[in-house]
Amino acid sequence: MKPEPKQVLTELLVLEAQSGSAAAFRDLHALWCADLRRLAQGHIGRPVAADEVAHDAWLDIARQLPRLDDPACFPRWAFRIVERRCADWVRREMQARRRADRAAAEAELIAPVPPVDVREAEPGDEIRAVQRAVAALPAAQRQLVRLYYELGRSTAEIAEITAVPAGTVKSRLFAVRETLRLLLERKQP
Repeated sequence: MKPEPKQVLTELLVLEAQSGSAAAFRDLHALWCADLRRLAQGHIGRPVAADEVAHDAWLDIARQLPRLDDPACFPRWAFRIVERRCADWVRREMQARRRADRAAAEAELIAPVPPVDVREAEPGDEIRAVQRAVAALPAAQRQLVRLYYELGRSTAEIAEITAVPAGTVKSRLFAVRETLRLLLERKQP
């Protein structure tokens, strides 16, 4: 069976990269980057996170490439590295969500949110009722509402600002929306 051109080129580039050629490694990256990113995207489902995972996998590939014994194994070897990186990412996301859920539950026990009486609002005065409901939220939740709704920051930007994963920001936004909905519906006639 005649080997595929991509496989032959891969083996040649691996050998050259193992000999220290930065240009060969760049070409190897260009040849396989899209495939490895698609694999990460398929596991994670979020483009930005998949890019980060693929990037981290390429860092691992660069570090470990000198130890790869058989250049013909590069595709399977690289895919396994991406698979492990995806599993690590999913595990970290699940842990972060569990921590966020525990923190939210503890915060609710420590500082329960007082109900907002929407009957106090004049007809058509929903904005003030929402403002009062937001003011009744704990400080961290108010900050999240301000960043997202008032300042128009994306969840990725909020994640960077607050130093928490983007998935945690989304979970917290969902929880804040639920809290506000319950506060506003609780006292409606």
